[in-house]
Amino acid sequence: MFISASGMRAQGARLRTISENLANANSGPEKVGDEPYRRRVVTFKNVFDRTLEADLVKMRGPFKDKSPFRLQFDPNHPAADKDGYIKMPNVNTLIEMVDMREAQRSYQANLSMIDSSKRMIQRTIDLLR
Repeated sequence: MFISASGMRAQGARLRTISENLANANSGPEKVGDEPYRRRVVTFKNVFDRTLEADLVKMRGPFKDKSPFRLQFDPNHPAADKDGYIKMPNVNTLIEMVDMREAQRSYQANLSMIDSSKRMIQRTIDLLR
């Protein structure tokens, strides 16, 4: 159950990061020279826990994505450059939605493992009565 709980914590953090990215996908800068929101990503690492004798998931990040910003033509915007373009966040909502779906499924799979473990423990206790 500790392994599944570790996976649920990691996927929960991933979902929070994705939600933040989606919330700021259209947040442009307010004035010339400001940078827009930069997409954040998390990575995972296996960590061996000697007391549990099991590999657990540890989240690393969130890190800022270094990919270039999108340019959008809007000459009337206060943050537009001399050519009329503003820098927009480097968030691709389609990719974020796919990542969110994958994280949800991983979270649900870990939750199912915890439920199965609880049922097996309960059946074992019932057999011992």
